[in-house]
Amino acid sequence: MSSKSFLIVAGFVVTLLIVGASQAQQPNPLDAVPEKMPFDLAYGAPISLERADAMLAAAIAESKKHDWKVNCAVVDSGANLVSFKRMDGAQLASISIAEHKARTAAKFRRETKVFESAVQLTNYNYVMTLDDAIASRGGIPLVEGGKIIGAIGCSGGTGSQDEVVAKAGAALIK
Repeated sequence: MSSKSFLIVAGFVVTLLIVGASQAQQPNPLDAVPEKMPFDLAYGAPISLERADAMLAAAIAESKKHDWKVNCAVVDSGANLVSFKRMDGAQLASISIAEHKARTAAKFRRETKVFESAVQLTNYNYVMTLDDAIASRGGIPLVEGGKIIGAIGCSGGTGSQDEVVAKAGAALIK
């Protein structure tokens, strides 16, 4: 082996040892044990059709302000579809995505943006293996009196557009 090859191999080995040692010292953030359960909300009585339709009307009105064509779904506290609206010209694939976002928000008791952040920002890719999870913002749980009464999910625009529309509908719940 030439001295040049030896130096390249030696440099590579030293680099591996340094990188390996620094990675071994990094604590795993998933090892942290919180004092309280996150997203610990009780499931309440299901949202009524009348309220679900009012939420969808508010969401669609917000979407129209921006000329965004979206699909919006509201599910009850058991993640069952209560009401759905598809705007003229909205992407067909987003029909099931809107429902999926709403179901995920209800079942997991958190905004779907949490899953998106877990994958995009922290590389917690295991989130993608969870049944019925979707890692795309636009799903918002509906909490009234500290209990989940349902969730709204919107899809058809970018994730941030979907989130704006869903939040406009969710704002009707106090």
